Amino acid sequence: MRATSHTFEANARTGLANPILQRALALMQSGFPERRRFAVERLPEFEALRDVGKSIKDHTLEYLDFYLELFEENVVAGDGRVHWARTADEARAAVLQICRSVDAKIVTKGKSMIAEEIGLNEYLEQNGITPVETDLGEYIIQLRHEPPSHLIAPAIHLMKEQVADTFRAEHRALDPGRSLVEARQLCDEARAVLRPQFLAADVGITGANFLVAETGSSIIVTNEGNGDLTQTLPRIHIVMASLEKLVPTLEDAATLLRLLARSATGQEFSAYTTVSTGPRRPDDLDGPEQYHVILLDNGRSALLGGEFQDMLRCIRCSACMNHCPVYAAVGGHAYGWVYSGPMGAVLTPSLIGVAEAGHLPNASTFCGQCESVCPVKIPLPKLMRHWRGRQFTGKLNPPVYRAGLCLWAWLARRPTLYHALVELASRTLGWLAGDRGRFRTLPLAAGWTAVRDLPAPEGRSFHSLWVERQKAGSRQ
Repeated sequence: MRATSHTFEANARTGLANPILQRALALMQSGFPERRRFAVERLPEFEALRDVGKSIKDHTLEYLDFYLELFEENVVAGDGRVHWARTADEARAAVLQICRSVDAKIVTKGKSMIAEEIGLNEYLEQNGITPVETDLGEYIIQLRHEPPSHLIAPAIHLMKEQVADTFRAEHRALDPGRSLVEARQLCDEARAVLRPQFLAADVGITGANFLVAETGSSIIVTNEGNGDLTQTLPRIHIVMASLEKLVPTLEDAATLLRLLARSATGQEFSAYTTVSTGPRRPDDLDGPEQYHVILLDNGRSALLGGEFQDMLRCIRCSACMNHCPVYAAVGGHAYGWVYSGPMGAVLTPSLIGVAEAGHLPNASTFCGQCESVCPVKIPLPKLMRHWRGRQFTGKLNPPVYRAGLCLWAWLARRPTLYHALVELASRTLGWLAGDRGRFRTLPLAAGWTAVRDLPAPEGRSFHSLWVERQKAGSRQ
């Protein structure tokens, strides 16, 4: 998909002015964070699991070359095939070659952010192949010709009334007078429309939550079961995954799965956790005839050993964006590419360049909630600061912004002068507010810093904490 990250500010203003989006985002804020909190509270060892999950991913990245070779060896031993793709072009070409080998006309797809990253749907359509998204959210946005707005809930920016309108516009063969008021009716209609596509597809494409080196397996988690139909009914199953999805053993995958579902949807485990290891064996009742894994680099290997390697620990749970005040205000489309929220603010510049995506690391309050909820303890604020540093040293910031930073740095090295000027400004604005009623009294810089830097309790906004602090001070 074409990136519009460079227009983040305009995208954000559009999101803020969209009342339907704001309603949808308000529902998200009362959903995912609360469910995660309840799930974590029921698991006393959750924090210890975060440490274990971090160590598993760090170990894998340290020996990634070894585990990649072991994974390929075990895939081949199970009669599968691994395709190495350095770029998006190579990954798309591999998919097309596999599809053409069986003259495929219809391809069903489970949810895959890698497929979104390389623009696979548009590429297949240009080559005469019809891709059909089977995840409900992905199916909805495919009908609407929109990109996903969230990692695990791609249509979270929509209300059910919009979905009903889309179904009426696209499912023209159905009774125009049918009721589509309830969510269940929408799900039933999507199921009825998609079922023939599952049966007609020659190729099924899925992503992978994890790849297991010791067995050559791919693992997907879903709550709809569409992934199972996508990878078992067609003649060919293609797995699309990036290099960092690898874990050494099934035991390691099980540990990370305990973190993933709780962090993503507040479940102890997703409804479906499916392990695929090679094509159908002679005594199997079903399954694909061919099993292919396309391993995409697309810039990941350049992060190894550098200051952004920690980002490769990400397990795509979306907890960071579910707790991010910026994402909650503007939505996922404002970020202008596949990945949004704090993880997108770090990963997107890594993949498409900081010149294109430089706004994203700056779209943060640095409240720290993203790091505090990350199941594998990625220091997202620190990584965003690294990108800000790269912007500054590369002179990619606007001149006014750079001049302001230089002035602030000059003052920060002179604390006596800094605090004197801040207090003068605060008192001046307070006097103006008391005299003319046109300004609000601002807290001293130390007050802002204390509120900004301390992680807020889940479910609480920093503005509400500051208001409470001001009220408490006025009572004393």
